[in-house]
Formats: sequence, structure tokens, C-alpha cells
Amino acid sequence: MHEIPQHPRERALLVGVSSSTKQTAGVEEALDELALLADTAGADIIDRVIQVRRTLHPAYYIGMGKAEEIAEQCEMEDIDLVIFDDDLSPAQIKNLDKVIERRILDRSGLILDIFATRAKSKQAKLQVELAQLQYMMPRLTRQWDHLSRQEGGVASSSSGGAIGVRGPGETQLEVDRRLLRGRITHLTRSLNNLVDSYHRQRKRRSTMFCAALVGYTNAGKSTIFNGFTNANTLIEDRLFATLDSTTRVVNVTQGQPILLSDTVGFIRKLPHHLIASFKSTLTEVYDADVLIHVVDGSHPQFEEHITTVNKVLEDLGVNDMPSLMVFNKSDAIKSRDHIDQLLYEHPGAIAISALNLPDLERLREKMAEIVDNHRVELDLFIPHRDGKILSIIYDAGDVMIREDEPEGVRVSVRILPSVAGKMSKLLNKYIYRDLETVRQESESGSGLIL
Repeated sequence: MHEIPQHPRERALLVGVSSSTKQTAGVEEALDELALLADTAGADIIDRVIQVRRTLHPAYYIGMGKAEEIAEQCEMEDIDLVIFDDDLSPAQIKNLDKVIERRILDRSGLILDIFATRAKSKQAKLQVELAQLQYMMPRLTRQWDHLSRQEGGVASSSSGGAIGVRGPGETQLEVDRRLLRGRITHLTRSLNNLVDSYHRQRKRRSTMFCAALVGYTNAGKSTIFNGFTNANTLIEDRLFATLDSTTRVVNVTQGQPILLSDTVGFIRKLPHHLIASFKSTLTEVYDADVLIHVVDGSHPQFEEHITTVNKVLEDLGVNDMPSLMVFNKSDAIKSRDHIDQLLYEHPGAIAISALNLPDLERLREKMAEIVDNHRVELDLFIPHRDGKILSIIYDAGDVMIREDEPEGVRVSVRILPSVAGKMSKLLNKYIYRDLETVRQESESGSGLIL
């Protein structure tokens, strides 16, 4: 089990802003998610504050008066950390810090902190450091003083320390902007090299059909992935339980395995600079032939989750990719009518519980159907002199019809387009033509001999 860093849990106050009293319900939902993020980071939520303002205060976000009220509450309730549900400008953080005199953290800072504690692979660690430094750059002057005061001038490791100051960022307390820019350039280059290396590896296995699990965080993607692969991917009832994508070979259709990838979960209000920094985490999405969109059908805000995921996929430029919607956690849905309504509103979707083996088998059959629908059928004639080609065709697809004739073997094979594309130079020589043409080519020796 993945453990949250072992340091005392901090007492946190959440702050959100609503443009009117009619909009407070939506802000409450956003703060519910922020509370889950804070819990993942290791904080106990003591209270939450919603300020109703038509426009955000340019200097204090919530206004000077509300900031002073929060300062008094922090003093009375021994609050360590004040977390804002939106991104704050460097000036707002600086001003709020002076009034409240507690550590101030915004949504981006909190998410980055979680990423810092969850990153395991070299690629994920590089992504975290790059995103943290880019986030820190405009806040540089205030950040060094703030961290020095809070941490006693001593950097802490990525597995300990206070929320919002963990990870590679805090090791940069004494560097200036020039060195910081140099580090960002170096990290960007290193990430690009890693991504290029991944693409070369992926190209070598591009003949395999690829499916990527996507969805809102904590929807159950990793549970489904483990059910298919026995990969023991971390499963935890917290947001961003997993950060690194994992890919395994899965047999969902007889004779033709596919690649299945489990990707990092999405959340609402994911800052654009984080999307840009973590695109390489979602490389499997770009390479996929189909996206398996997993939705927690039991969650009261599941529709917003669907919208959020679709928006992120649109930002990534893959929203037109073929997809299958899977409503997970059907065992937690009390009403069968609710499940029927979900399937009615989303034709082609499937409702399952990833903890139920028969349900996983139904999902496997659905995925096999998708793979089968992607195949194309080719009619080939293989002269006897090129008999080795026949074994290649049997390995590459499903031979539906075989007819042995004096001059060779006629076959109808169903094959994935990606496989057909890679073998096009080979297969084009054997696409069925009239028998006389095949006989002439065979006699003239123009056929391919392996």
C-alpha cells in the first residue's frame, strides 16, 4: 500500500469564491473535491469558507476584510494552512500571506504537491520538477522568503515536510532566475528525449491494437486494469492515487493480444500549465486506437466528471478518437432504473462493477468486439514458392477461409489496419488478382521469397 508521507497531518481551511448566492452549490462541490485533494496531501479539513463576490479582488482575491476574518479564525482554531480553490496571482499570495500569517496554497500548488509525493518513474519525476519550477517562476521572490521562514531555511525531501513545499522545488531556495531558467531548459530537453525514446519503443510494437483507460480520478480505472492484467497497480480511495501510466499486454480476443494502458485520472479545474507539463504522461492516449472512458456511475456529479474528461481530451486534441464509455461501480448504485437511464442516455455504453468477475468478462467481450470491428478483410493468394508468408499471415490475423489450389493457397484474413499498414509492402504482392496473373508472376520468379 502506498503511504502518505509520515509527518503530522496539518490543519487546513478551504476557501472558495462564488459570484452569487445562487452559485454557492457549485462552489461547495468544488470544495468537496479540494477537500479530497487536501486529504490525499495529508491535511485534515477543519472548516471551509465561501466568499460571495461579483468579481475577484485583484490584491486579496477575497477582499481585505474577509482576509482579516480568516486570519482571526486561523488564530482561534490553530489552522496551519489556508488552501484556495482557484489559482492565486503572486501578488495575491504575497498580500494574503501578510494578513493571514499562515501558509497560503492555491489549487495548482496543492496538485503539484500531490504529484511530488506520488511520482515514481524518471519521467514522472522530471514532469513534476518542471511543472513546479514553472509554477514557481513568477512567484520566485516571495517563495524563497516564504519557504525559508516555514522550513527554517532547510530543504525537505519529497517524502516529508509541509504541504505545498515538498518535492524538487524546495531544493532551489538559493538559486536565481537565470539558474532556474537553465534548469527548466534542461528538464524540458530531458523530457523530450524520454518521449522520443518512448515513441521509438512504441513504434516497434505498433502492430498491436492499443486501448487506453481514461477517466476522472478515482473512477476505478486501476481496478479494471488490475482485473485484466494482475499488474498490482496501486488502488487507493484518494484522488491521484496513481500518477505514472502503466501498459500491459492483454488477451481480450483469441489469437491477437492488445496493449492496455492505465493513465492518470483527470480532475476539474486542472490548470492549463499542468496540462501542458503533463501531456507526456498521457502519451498512451495519443497512441491508442480506442479510449475506454471509465465513469463512476454512483457519483452524484458523474455528469460533470464526464464533461471534465471530455474537455481535457479536447485540450489534448484526441476528443474525436473512438471511445467506449464504461459506467463503473454499478454495485454502489441502488436503483436499477438509474443504471438503465445511464445506458439509455449513452448508447453503446456498458455498466459494470470492476470488483465483479462476470462484469469484467462482459467488458472483455465488449473490447474484443471493438477490436474485431477495427479489422479489415483481405483476400490473398500465396504461391507455393512463398509458403513462409502463410505462417506470417496466420500470426498477423485471423484466417477466415483457406482454399488450397495447385498453384498456391487462397486465404481470406481479417487483420488490424495498423498491422496491414506495417505489412503493406509485403501483402500488396499477394492481394488477390486473377489466377492467370498470379501464375505468370510465379513462373517469372517475381514473387517474394523469404
